[in-house]
Amino acid sequence: MKKGIIWVCLQLMLVLTSCGAYLNQPFVQSRARIGENTSPASIIQQYPPSEKIVVGVYKFRDQTGQYKPVQNGSTFSTAVTQGGTTILLKSLEESGWFRPIERENIGNLLNERQIIRNTRQEYANGKKVTMPPLLFAGTIIEGGVVSYDSNIITGGSGLRYFGVGASNQYRQDRITVYLRIVSTSTGEILKNVYVSKTILSQGISANLYRYVSLRRLLEAETGVTKNEPAQLAVKEAIDKAVELLIIEGVVDGVWKPSGGKKAVDVITNYYQEEKTLADNTLLFNRKQEVRRARNSMSALAGVSRITGDYSNPEFAFGFDLKFKYLFNNPRLSFGGSVGRFEIKNTGIFHEAFLTSSINFEYNILPYDKLTPYVYTGFGSVSKVNLDNTFFKLQLGGGLEYLLTNKIGLMLNAESIFMLSDDLDGQSIGTKNDQIWRVGAGINFYF
Repeated sequence: MKKGIIWVCLQLMLVLTSCGAYLNQPFVQSRARIGENTSPASIIQQYPPSEKIVVGVYKFRDQTGQYKPVQNGSTFSTAVTQGGTTILLKSLEESGWFRPIERENIGNLLNERQIIRNTRQEYANGKKVTMPPLLFAGTIIEGGVVSYDSNIITGGSGLRYFGVGASNQYRQDRITVYLRIVSTSTGEILKNVYVSKTILSQGISANLYRYVSLRRLLEAETGVTKNEPAQLAVKEAIDKAVELLIIEGVVDGVWKPSGGKKAVDVITNYYQEEKTLADNTLLFNRKQEVRRARNSMSALAGVSRITGDYSNPEFAFGFDLKFKYLFNNPRLSFGGSVGRFEIKNTGIFHEAFLTSSINFEYNILPYDKLTPYVYTGFGSVSKVNLDNTFFKLQLGGGLEYLLTNKIGLMLNAESIFMLSDDLDGQSIGTKNDQIWRVGAGINFYF
């Protein structure tokens, strides 16, 4: 029976945590294939230029000087590919907007043309030998990979129990590309853009280490690691930089797409939407989006427990209805609530109360779907028949998760500090009564 349980645990561990290792591990060699498509279809491909732009690229290289990070020792391998010019020329060609011409190895091209000219002259029998002229570039593109930041985010998690464990780790790097296009007639920099791209590495592992019987040790281990290729990340960043260069050029009137003003308007609207999203996104892909409307109503249900003059306090049911108004600063809000709760001491005291509160709330992450919040305020507690009223101060906090921008789920915890010691009908000692409340509910924004 014991061996059977261990075997089942081992199989579940292999299936649930390491499916990728067995479904994707390479058993055979793979043949060469067409390179991966790193970028999705772009709007610039829907609106080609009225006339393709002849462009030259002399160099587009790694300017970071960054070597590949390793855990131990040193390495002379660079973190960024040194073939940036080749990648950029491919991106320019794929965009459909440019006619790239050879400039990186212009010396080789001129030498070959000279060889052709000399060979033809030798067999021309006195005839004049001519060759077609080289295209000249109306613009040239400069720039490079300017930064490679390693380990901007690292982390992981793991669990081990009774010899069975599993863990995962992740690391994120960041690469930044600058690109500028220059007029060869005036030397003016027509456009200058930059793009950043993250590079993700992940690892999952699971293991088992158990004695199944005397001198019988069962040990098993499996795992998989996935690293995003840096070369593909560079290609994607360059593709995006070329796209941005074209779009900003269209918006600013540097060049024109076929389709006239209608095409310009479509591209401009697309650019404004993407720019707004980029302006509202901070480092680590945190989007600064105002998700919550000014007004909200919420309903919460939970339990309450008193710290008072009687012994053996118990949890008892309660609920609240809340209204909240957000100020211009989405971190701050003001609101009020009404509710009902019970306090109970086993075999001694059990009574229901009505409560009302005014609160000032602070949202810690107001632009995220999941935000912690804290609040403080004052209010009153009355018996159900409104016979006696007691004043209070409260301090609370919780978590809210937005299912949509209109509906959120809440977890809430609150401590109520009574300004008297008579809530439970007894006044013993020097400390006032205190009530702890925990609840969950739903919030509606409008």
